[in-house]
Amino acid sequence: MKDVKLLNGKKMPEIGLGTWLIDNDTIYRVFMDALKLGYTHFDSAQDYFNEENLGKAIKECGVPRESLFITSKVASHHKSYEAAKKSIQISLEKLGDYIDCMLIHCPKPWKEYHLNGKYNYFQENKQVWKALEEFYYAGKLKSIGVSNFSIADIKNLLEDCRVKPMVNQIPVWIGNTDRELIKYCQNEGIIVQAYSPIAHGRALKSSFIKGYADKYGVSISQFCLKYTLQLGLVTLPKTTNADHMKENLELNFKISEEDMKVLTIYKE
Repeated sequence: MKDVKLLNGKKMPEIGLGTWLIDNDTIYRVFMDALKLGYTHFDSAQDYFNEENLGKAIKECGVPRESLFITSKVASHHKSYEAAKKSIQISLEKLGDYIDCMLIHCPKPWKEYHLNGKYNYFQENKQVWKALEEFYYAGKLKSIGVSNFSIADIKNLLEDCRVKPMVNQIPVWIGNTDRELIKYCQNEGIIVQAYSPIAHGRALKSSFIKGYADKYGVSISQFCLKYTLQLGLVTLPKTTNADHMKENLELNFKISEEDMKVLTIYKE
């Protein structure tokens, strides 16, 4: 598995296991299964409510901590310096001495994210970023970034941040590729992580994608993941099934430039 390099030089594996909707009772087993198959990059969040047993698995797995890459996220409703600072400290208590990457989960509280409200939380996100920077300089967060941030949201932080965001984690799949946002982040040196690369499972029912997967002799999941990797992204498939975990690492093929051009402009 290849690594990508963040702005501060820290390495991040290009494939990670997403843990959204994997509950606290299940995450320990999933982590151990994935670790045996070669995963070292795990993506969690405060709002996933699985940090406690993820931390337990990290402690008890027998793998040196420096060989793992663990991400978590400040919950979307924490929009003040003090709230963010307190939440980060709680995450550290659950996950261990440090966290490899900590993100602002969303520029707005989730309940407002899909609404057309004009309030942008620019000042509040700067306060959350200040808290992240503080823990970064203390060595407790090895890298920091954002999730679901638009270009405007990122530019807001860049106005006066001390540490530039190193990651933007966004939804990317075949039929949902924000080329402008991806290009902007890449031009700024910000690593883009693709979450839900299989479109929350919808891709598995797509005859359009199946046609391409069949062409390359791979599964739909494998084709979807390879697509995101060839865009230059880090990809975060989620599964609790060990067979699927294994399959998702077997990506020894290349999508042609011609096919990539078609896929990037395809809309669901």
